[in-house]
Amino acid sequence: MLLSWFLHFSSPSRCLLLKTCKRCCQYSTGRNVHKLDSPVLFKNAVPSTSNRSGGHGGKRNDIRLNTSQNKCFSSEGDEVDHHREHGEVRVRFAPSPTGFLHLGGLRTALYNYIYAKKYGGSFILRMEDTDQSRLVPGAAESIEDMLEWAGIPPGESPRRGGEYGPYLQSQRLALYTQAADSLVQTGKAYHCFCSQQRLELLKREALRSGQTPRYDNRCRHLRPDQVEEKLDQDVPHVIRFRLESGVEPFNDLVFGWNRHEVAQVEGDPVVIKADGFPTYHLANVVDDHLMKVSHVLRGSEWLISTPKHLLLYRALGWKPPVFGHLPLLLNRDGSKLSKRQGDIYIQSFQRSGALPEALLDITTHCGSGFNSNRVGRKMEELIAEFNPSKITTHSALLDLDKLPEFNKIHLQQRIDDAEQRDWLVRDLQGRIQEVYGTQVQDQDVLRPDYITRVLHLRKGHISSVSDLLSSEYSYLWVRPSFSDQQMAALSSETQHIATLVIRLMEGLRGGEELAVDQLSGELKTLAKKTSNTKYRDVMKIIRLALSGLQQGPSVAEMMVSLGPSEITHRFNRVLQQLSRQH
Repeated sequence: MLLSWFLHFSSPSRCLLLKTCKRCCQYSTGRNVHKLDSPVLFKNAVPSTSNRSGGHGGKRNDIRLNTSQNKCFSSEGDEVDHHREHGEVRVRFAPSPTGFLHLGGLRTALYNYIYAKKYGGSFILRMEDTDQSRLVPGAAESIEDMLEWAGIPPGESPRRGGEYGPYLQSQRLALYTQAADSLVQTGKAYHCFCSQQRLELLKREALRSGQTPRYDNRCRHLRPDQVEEKLDQDVPHVIRFRLESGVEPFNDLVFGWNRHEVAQVEGDPVVIKADGFPTYHLANVVDDHLMKVSHVLRGSEWLISTPKHLLLYRALGWKPPVFGHLPLLLNRDGSKLSKRQGDIYIQSFQRSGALPEALLDITTHCGSGFNSNRVGRKMEELIAEFNPSKITTHSALLDLDKLPEFNKIHLQQRIDDAEQRDWLVRDLQGRIQEVYGTQVQDQDVLRPDYITRVLHLRKGHISSVSDLLSSEYSYLWVRPSFSDQQMAALSSETQHIATLVIRLMEGLRGGEELAVDQLSGELKTLAKKTSNTKYRDVMKIIRLALSGLQQGPSVAEMMVSLGPSEITHRFNRVLQQLSRQH
């Protein structure tokens, strides 16, 4: 079979994309991976000796080339086999607790969670807290709280524990030190004693000459006796990984075949910092291996670093996981989601009354990776419709102005579900007391059947239960107040209209449930019993008496919400106010 290589990027950071010459062809994915001479680090660290390329072993498959994405994938049935043939599927979300969980992180966690559930695997939360200077107090706990709130709880985590813990990198330092020592002993890494001042000078010189700053690998060439002398003198140092040419291409689940000769464009990277903590490059490789992570699904910003990680796997004699890099989540205008935007943090959505399922729905709806793209999907539907081969390389444009509409749809679903509706009722009971407190004159408004009736009537009109606590709906919980002048100014027949309403309610208090359509008809009949007040003005009087407002839901709906007893009470107050005028 003819294979051709061509440039994927024109920048100095070049990736080579492996592409078949035909749209559909027989392609043997087998490739010999020779056993590495680096020692086994831990008892479960088995050097890779199997045939493997892009996770297909030595099997021959019919491959379809998706020319729009330069990505090869098989049929959906074969896709499932591909994702399972590595044994148990284990994926991880590994945020840094240098800040709180935001929408971009939630989306990455969600795709990992769905992937694990789709293929019967495990979803792991690991905290990459090695940058001790930037840690935010409480962030690690908050991240796990928000994942649980969002309905994507990890099976293994710092809080839950697990077989492969600990799940905080700061508690795994000995493992990284052992890995780095192994790399140094086998000549794959070395001690670097360059001062910060020298590194800064290199950077300034490169920028001055229009080049990309990179370390010049000076300490690579130190003799063993020079290294020993500096170590004996306790000269501050880091450990750098020796980049080598000859990076093998890898088949990314999303971006297809990639190859980036990192050694040509970068200096040797630091893997252990001067404070003894590892950098991301080493720590994530060690942890993914020891935690038996089978698939790494992360943001596309890490695609360029993957060859570096593959070199580390090779140097340590370990079989790498399958990689899939998710396209970026951007604002609808194509600008980058910024952590400085306070409203992208999950806690702010939670406080504003957003439903977690609405957040998950909108972040998947604007992206790709599903067999359909419709609004209102629940988690089980997202899992059922998930198809990794449909994830495109295009960035996902998120329009948060549409979130209220998503929230409205998912709120309707909650109201229609008895168990979730009960939760909404309990939540509203607490909120009503918190917002209105002693202003609540009739405790019946806290009864579950009353709140349930309100939810059903406002279903499809409100985007959040928080809406029901606004001044627009205060009449539901607190009896309104209005001046005598307001009421008298509407009609000289106000007293007569109030009496007609009370009589109507007395006729409907025999336990019969009020219905909006029925009441609408009754109110039209009632308006005809006035001498010189138009129907429109009759409705204004009733609305003012019920709510103290001049607009809002239909008068009939207001009456159904409040019920005959409360309506009678409020119109008796109207009569009392009017009688004081005479």
